[in-house]
Amino acid sequence: MKKRGRIAAALLVFLTVCLSGCATYDAFYRTFLEQGEESYETVKIGIFEPLSGSDKKFGELEKIGIELAHELQPTCMGKNVELIYADNKSDIYVAEEAIQELLSENPAIILGSYGSVYSLIAGKYIEEAEVPAISITNTNPLVTSNNSFYFRVGFVDSYQGIALAKYAFESLGTTQAAILKPQNDDVASALCSAFEDKLVQLTGNSSAIAITLEYAAGDTDFTAQLESIKNAGLSTVFLPAAADDGAAILRAAEKMGLHAVFLGTEAWDTESFLEAAGDAANMAVFSTIYDADTSVNSQAEEFLSAYREKYGIDAVPEPEVALGFDAYMIAVEALNRIGTVKDGDLLRRSLLLTSQYPGASGNITFDSNGDPMKSVVIKGIRNGESQNIYTMEPNLV
Repeated sequence: MKKRGRIAAALLVFLTVCLSGCATYDAFYRTFLEQGEESYETVKIGIFEPLSGSDKKFGELEKIGIELAHELQPTCMGKNVELIYADNKSDIYVAEEAIQELLSENPAIILGSYGSVYSLIAGKYIEEAEVPAISITNTNPLVTSNNSFYFRVGFVDSYQGIALAKYAFESLGTTQAAILKPQNDDVASALCSAFEDKLVQLTGNSSAIAITLEYAAGDTDFTAQLESIKNAGLSTVFLPAAADDGAAILRAAEKMGLHAVFLGTEAWDTESFLEAAGDAANMAVFSTIYDADTSVNSQAEEFLSAYREKYGIDAVPEPEVALGFDAYMIAVEALNRIGTVKDGDLLRRSLLLTSQYPGASGNITFDSNGDPMKSVVIKGIRNGESQNIYTMEPNLV
């Protein structure tokens, strides 16, 4: 035990002083790790996903991204990477059993799961085992905020609200806006709070949100809410709505002659939204999680090239695929940085050193919670087609 403590302490000093890639790494590895390190044939990476059940589609998309990255980077620390799968079957009860079975395989790190609820269930077991995990598309802040061993490569709920507030202020000159949100929706509420807080900060106006309105699930008549916005003379509306609700509200606004910019989230970044909104989509501006048309770095280009070589020259990867790719690549980089699979806490600290990692979905830096600080591409609709109109770069200072 004393020897292992000496090794861990030396590793931490090494990480702090010279991070990765320094000339002394090989000598350091031979001195502190090679002697006494338990032998292992492969580096195991656990995949915790809904590979069956109602969420299978999205679990499979994340898996595609992970496996594509594995094809491009099949080794880690000079050994083959072995992917170990655990299917939580889109079921909260099965998820608890699946994560325990996966941990019994002794993976160095775990990727997943799609669906914040499954990750929250797995969280306590991951933390107890001190095995780091990277969620791919979870947006619930509780996944990482209450667990130092859980990281994520996708945005938390609030991040898009911040990006859209910056766009409204910097590009539209918005000093006052309206909020129109669905009732009893925690995600929408978190987005609205972030949007309001950021717009108040940017404008210095405590009344930057002039009016906040709600609609109920299943509503088809939005006349009262839209008339209130029109009568208030507001031309910017934050609308964190699902694609079908957003399209219906935009059509209603166009019909009554309300000329405003409606700000939405990645939920609108679909062909079905454009088709449902029709000409009214020209009033829409929305944030994105991944945009294949924006090559932010060389690895984004490599990812897209590999994806299209496998699935067709015109294939467009879903955001879940790009984020799954990034999760795997970051995991491998963090493992290579420390050179061991035997110390989960050290690997956790290595992940926290991730800074401006050139991912397929953008350059990624983890904050102290394990959440990503990364660029956000904002799109607008022009003549029925989405176009990149703004990019928010994170403040890393």
